Amino acid sequence: MPDLAYILGDPALRLWGLTSKQRLLRQLRAAGITTVVDDPSQVPGDATLVVVNSAYLFEQRTIAGLCRQSSGVLECPRDSGIAAAVAPAGRALEFAALVAARTRPIAPGVPVLRPHSLAHYDDHLRRHEPPLLEPIRADNNAGLESILYGNSYKGITDCVTKWLWPRPARLLVRGCANAGISPNAVTLVGLGLVLLAGYLFAHGAYAGGLLCGWIMTLLDTVDGKLARVTVQSSALGHALDHGIDIVHPPVWYVLWGYGLGSDVAGGSEFLPSMNWLIVGGYLAGRAFEGMFAGLGSCSMFAWRPFDAYFRLITARRNPCLIILSITLLARRPDWGLAGVAAWTTLSSAVLGVRLLYATTVRIRRGRLSSWLSDPSAAVAHTGAYRTFSGTRGAYD
Repeated sequence: MPDLAYILGDPALRLWGLTSKQRLLRQLRAAGITTVVDDPSQVPGDATLVVVNSAYLFEQRTIAGLCRQSSGVLECPRDSGIAAAVAPAGRALEFAALVAARTRPIAPGVPVLRPHSLAHYDDHLRRHEPPLLEPIRADNNAGLESILYGNSYKGITDCVTKWLWPRPARLLVRGCANAGISPNAVTLVGLGLVLLAGYLFAHGAYAGGLLCGWIMTLLDTVDGKLARVTVQSSALGHALDHGIDIVHPPVWYVLWGYGLGSDVAGGSEFLPSMNWLIVGGYLAGRAFEGMFAGLGSCSMFAWRPFDAYFRLITARRNPCLIILSITLLARRPDWGLAGVAAWTTLSSAVLGVRLLYATTVRIRRGRLSSWLSDPSAAVAHTGAYRTFSGTRGAYD
């Protein structure tokens, strides 16, 4: 890990409300580098320096991958310019001059790095793309913002998040970025809607509750994307966002049943059974996912193409909201509760079977890895790769 950073230039163009230098300062801080020097000649002889040219756009993975190197210069594939470097002790001025000039020649023996050599598969966002590195120009400003927004999306997620929310969420992310609204503020608004939806469900006001619920799911997309495009991700925000996501879905369904009173399909005596199926099935599914994580270096839904497709419809909040919405339109909210109970049970059973199968594979063949991390994934799984290597609608 480099000890210090040196940032060259600062183009006036803003991307998602940030100048290039502001973005780089946040990215370097997220990578663990908090000291930025104004002059590379001031670098102590025993220190390692990372040099970045703010005329280029980096994403967090690019910066993190660069900081894992001991020495080398980073070349941008788009214009063959030298965009950054990691300078070992005693070569800070030499490497800083290379980045400032953005051109060769490079001294013999200096490693030349490229984005695809820093990383490729992003396990956190379940995407199969090299880290971003693009020159910043006035004529590609809108395109770069699209790339940043698209790269903030998970490749593998539920059908609503993947295909319905990218465009409306982008408008809200734009408004929040321009207004200086933080991701945590968006998350707290979402929490308020979670509580209001639960209250309305418990009182049988299902239409109003679903409206609050669907708006909350949209904001749940917005806060994460806003955090990534403005480089404001934090441990507190992550814990708050994911804590809300994990806790509230089964609570909503139980309150939906409470709001039905005696109007439950088959009679009110079936309500406790459905609640047990919903809560027990939900907890079991989450437990299976956690146990799967101990088997290898990928998430359960990123293991095989089948798991990625199943993630589109597995019994998480958004697919279950679809069930509740359809049955409410049919004026049978009791069917909605029964549908969520049945789908949660079936979904968790599928996850349990996948966990057992993965365990046998782990015992026989060793650690598990995602099919997307295979360099031949685009050829071996053409249709699945096209669907899950990224969220294409987010780049439009």
